[in-house]
Amino acid sequence: MRAGFSFLPAHIVKDFDSIGLSFYYAPRNRKNKIMTFPRFHLAFPVTDLEQAKEFYTKILGCKTGRESKNWIDFDFYGHQIVAHYSADIPDCPTSLVAGRQVPIRHFGLLLGRGDWQKLADSLAKKGVEFLIPPHIRFVGQPGEQATMFIQDPAGNGLEFKSFATNEAIFATGI
Repeated sequence: MRAGFSFLPAHIVKDFDSIGLSFYYAPRNRKNKIMTFPRFHLAFPVTDLEQAKEFYTKILGCKTGRESKNWIDFDFYGHQIVAHYSADIPDCPTSLVAGRQVPIRHFGLLLGRGDWQKLADSLAKKGVEFLIPPHIRFVGQPGEQATMFIQDPAGNGLEFKSFATNEAIFATGI
């Protein structure tokens, strides 16, 4: 393990090393340093920035970052997503997965089972309409997962999943 990363589980440092990524420290000031790690950035279209802000902050609990008249940054569980204003958004095609039509263009998160269930309960309590309600798919097969799909006000698909183990995330043999 590289010096300075003893606070991280060895398998995490090894996984990042194996694909050529590395952790680095970005100084905040001379006394404090923060650890930076790979995060994803995703930009997506919305037809109404205020509706998007309401949905991502009030429904999903995201915090906002920078804003302009054309876009808003959101903290999506530590990842940066950005809603960009667009006058119109093309329809999203779907694909058949495990007997259900899934929006091809979608994004989301992999959560622990407890957090996944809390989110499912919270969304239901808030009256969010599920495109695909919370359920377990691929039961008894490699990659068995809890999943649910919702849409934001602009029609962007969001999927939230939970796997029993990290190994199941990239399981083969369905």
